[in-house]
Amino acid sequence: MSAMRAIIWRELLRFLHQRERFVAALVRPLVWLLIFGAGFRAALGLAIYPPYDTYIRYETYIVPGLCGIIVLFNGMQSALSIVYDREMGSMKLLLVAPISRQWMLFSKLIASASVGLLQVWTFLLIAYLFGIRVEPMGYLLATPAIFLTALMLGALGLAISTLITKLQNFAGVMNFVIFPMFFASTALYPLWRIQENAPWLAKVVEFNPFTHGVELIRFTLYGKLEWVNLVVVVACLGVFFGLAIWGYQSKRGALKRKFR
Repeated sequence: MSAMRAIIWRELLRFLHQRERFVAALVRPLVWLLIFGAGFRAALGLAIYPPYDTYIRYETYIVPGLCGIIVLFNGMQSALSIVYDREMGSMKLLLVAPISRQWMLFSKLIASASVGLLQVWTFLLIAYLFGIRVEPMGYLLATPAIFLTALMLGALGLAISTLITKLQNFAGVMNFVIFPMFFASTALYPLWRIQENAPWLAKVVEFNPFTHGVELIRFTLYGKLEWVNLVVVVACLGVFFGLAIWGYQSKRGALKRKFR
């Protein structure tokens, strides 16, 4: 537990000292919320179906999706920080510490999810000040869903970090992981609208783990729980974290060497 506290505290201090990272994490969803949200509402109509089958503002509908994009980018940023630590040599100090490698990775995962949750809370506060609100109980119920989604995406970042050997390769992660996961999801559009216009894309969206994380956040914000989304998120968390552990095992570097 002392090792976990030290790793979490280190990640929080790093995040607080990197103010540009904090601002960038908030500017991106706020642009979608305040600028694109208004345009999409004008194009798609004044209201759209939320999970509880009534009409609400489009900006309110996309808030869960923007919470998802925050934790998605944070998970990938955590992968970038691990690659940076590996290049600078500080990662070696963690790997040779007198704790199991699995516990070290789990501590990094908890630290990443905690930072992501802090970013989402700040975003929701700003959205609240702009008049985009849900029921007060929804914020409380959505907090575990946001943290669980952040764990899943952080585990994905850990798994990806085993494949990245240079910081310059992170641009490929942006183009081939983050943006496809975000746009091929229900973060911006409901699934029924995607099915009407592109049935083949709807199949891709349904198999996207990010979609289930966004829907888990969206339903809990409105006081509901979809068990299918919860099961998929937990299962993907286990698979991604298992891949990360396998990739970082000293005797199982084949996964990392194969993709170099």
